[in-house]
Amino acid sequence: MYQRVGKTAYKADLSNTHLLMQYLNHPENGFKSIHVAGTNGKGSVSHMLASVLQIAGYKVGLYTSPHLKDFRERIKINGDMISEEAVTAFIQQNKAFFEANSLSFFEMTVGLAFDYFRNEKVDIAVVEVGMGGRLDSTNVITPEICVITNIGFDHTAFLGNTLAEIAGEKGGIIKKEVPVVIGETVSETKAVFQKIAATQHAPITFAEAAEIPEYDCDLVGKYQQKNKRTARVALGILQQNDWTISEEHIVEGFKKVVPNTGLLGRWQVLQQNPTVICDTAHNKEGLAYVIEQLQEQKYNQLHIVLGSVTNKDLDAILPLFPKNANYYFCRPDVPRGLEEKILAEKATEYGLKGESYSSVSEALRHAKKRAEETDLIFVGGSTFVVAEVV
Repeated sequence: MYQRVGKTAYKADLSNTHLLMQYLNHPENGFKSIHVAGTNGKGSVSHMLASVLQIAGYKVGLYTSPHLKDFRERIKINGDMISEEAVTAFIQQNKAFFEANSLSFFEMTVGLAFDYFRNEKVDIAVVEVGMGGRLDSTNVITPEICVITNIGFDHTAFLGNTLAEIAGEKGGIIKKEVPVVIGETVSETKAVFQKIAATQHAPITFAEAAEIPEYDCDLVGKYQQKNKRTARVALGILQQNDWTISEEHIVEGFKKVVPNTGLLGRWQVLQQNPTVICDTAHNKEGLAYVIEQLQEQKYNQLHIVLGSVTNKDLDAILPLFPKNANYYFCRPDVPRGLEEKILAEKATEYGLKGESYSSVSEALRHAKKRAEETDLIFVGGSTFVVAEVV
């Protein structure tokens, strides 16, 4: 699993996915879909879209990654996870093929999801890209609409070292004559998207230029404003293409994203007195939004439980964190987890001081022990850190 192990589990090639789709009798053609890519926000946008479509009365598949607690979080219909029996039956039935062709975790999971959505006859599935776009295993669908939230520096070892290169990889989901919505751009990424869309004769809409109403949303992070706008513009295109979605559906869907879809870890408040908040943001752009929001909160003292994985660009993210917080450095319990003492040593270079703990739970326990009722504890730095506390 790339999620746990890293680069050695990644396959930059779609040949196995095409082989698998052929073996499964092309489930990717058995349902309508929306394809969502981007550096940050693609999970939130995917869940917003699924929630609204559910409220509109559609049977909605949702494929996302990574999961936090349970593998089955990745594959849902109307907010309900795929059953354990469906997962094990699929693997048992197809295990010989998987082993004979050395399929990756991502490839098998995409096959499972698409086969499940077809068999369950969903009206539409919202499919989140795992990583990149052009060579991601999900990129065998021809969706109703493509959505690309934004471009930032993440997974540069695979996707490129410039924003233009990364945009080219994520823009690889743009299909011939399929409408595409772009959430945020800078000059170098906008030009890339325009060129790809022109080549594919795909109508392109830049959401950042759109004016939308103020919607209440239970995903309360400040950074969700841009995600709401991106989702709303995409929903508008679906409306134009005869999907039955009313303004009331959109209002209600945005209000109930969490209960409708079961989304976890997005500015999630775990307790009060002291307040404990977690967020899965883990790259420079995502963390910048989260830390900006942290600094707008009211509290007496800020405590930060912080962990990371290896190969993370610490020189890019550590300068974002406030120096006036108490830090509890920890190692997430995955093979890629960065040793807490290495993280703490690096953090001191940027004036971030605190103690080191061998586990996330121990770090959080000490933070709670030290915190007063009026303090704020933030838990983050890595998806895996959040997975251990939600």
